[in-house]
Amino acid sequence: MPPPPFTLFAVCVPGLERVTLQEIQSLNLPPRLFPDGSLETGGITFSGSMEDLYRANLHLRTPSRILVRFGDFMATAFWELHKKAAQLPWEKFIPPGQPVALRVTCHHSRLYHSDGVAERIVKAIGDRLGKVSPLAEHDETAETQQPQLIIVRLDNNHVTISIDSSGDQLHRRGYKQAVAKAPLRENLAAAMLMASGWNTQSPLIDPFCGSGTIPIEAAMLAAGLAPGLHRSFSFMKWPGFIGKTWNRLLEEAQAKITPPAAPILASDRDAGAIQMAKVNAERAGVLPWIQFDQQAVSAIHPPAGPGWVVTNPPYGVRVSSNSDLRDLYAQFGKVLRLACPQWQVAILCSDPLLLGHTHLKLDTATRFSNGGINVHLGLGKVV
Repeated sequence: MPPPPFTLFAVCVPGLERVTLQEIQSLNLPPRLFPDGSLETGGITFSGSMEDLYRANLHLRTPSRILVRFGDFMATAFWELHKKAAQLPWEKFIPPGQPVALRVTCHHSRLYHSDGVAERIVKAIGDRLGKVSPLAEHDETAETQQPQLIIVRLDNNHVTISIDSSGDQLHRRGYKQAVAKAPLRENLAAAMLMASGWNTQSPLIDPFCGSGTIPIEAAMLAAGLAPGLHRSFSFMKWPGFIGKTWNRLLEEAQAKITPPAAPILASDRDAGAIQMAKVNAERAGVLPWIQFDQQAVSAIHPPAGPGWVVTNPPYGVRVSSNSDLRDLYAQFGKVLRLACPQWQVAILCSDPLLLGHTHLKLDTATRFSNGGINVHLGLGKVV
């Protein structure tokens, strides 16, 4: 008989759960929803085998981590926490001698001291495996020693222990080493594209491309290029890692890559940003599929459409913070009405009032945090 499925959790930015849910369903992985159909905040729980965990890390574009729900029990005293944690099969995920990093949060629980909880968990692992070395997440040696991240949450005395399977956060695809002033994370760019409803068969324009994250993610999405194809993951160090299965998944993913069917156009008025974007696109393997131009937004020349405009223009928090951006947004709206009638549009902005200056009818219900800044994704049609 096959082993029972794991309970897995795809961590995502709060506000983007529906997008991540659609991704998980596209991989035929069964999500677990609340009885009323509502979703958890900050991620999606789903079931899957070890191979499904590999596939999730390889193919999912919008989450930041894939966790294995490893321990689930009640504890109101430290001795009880230690005893129950020591009974968990840590040897499946932590090889001898590997350091661990713990992230602990405590809410409304009798065990409210996070350092004390972390100490008992490390001791429990040591009792099960022998000596184990705790390594704080801020430790400068964390990258070289590659600790296994363990996430512990106590809520109303309910203990949930999760093992991180991803390692570096999933937005770190490996291609973006050159960045502009206000970089957009890769998983958020992918979420914008998916939330916009872009069908990958129609033209796409980003007239404020910066270091190129949105057009690069668009090219990867349209080409079927798996975001995890050229990086490593924590699960590769697990004692039960099946290299043969992983290599097969990589070969299958590589075989599915096809050039995008429609043009992807990216532009920015900053010559340095365009240069960075080209370097990043080349590193991602998608440079031939994107047309980059240094030009003002007023100079865009869209291909035959309609298509999609997906972009992250300045919104005065990190870039041009002392400038009045109302004229820019008003001009942007005017350009879209003249050059891109009937096109779909997705504009990321921290200020709904700025979006209003485009004079486009935009739905701003999709909200999330971009690098600690609360933003709205304005979705609509150019009319």
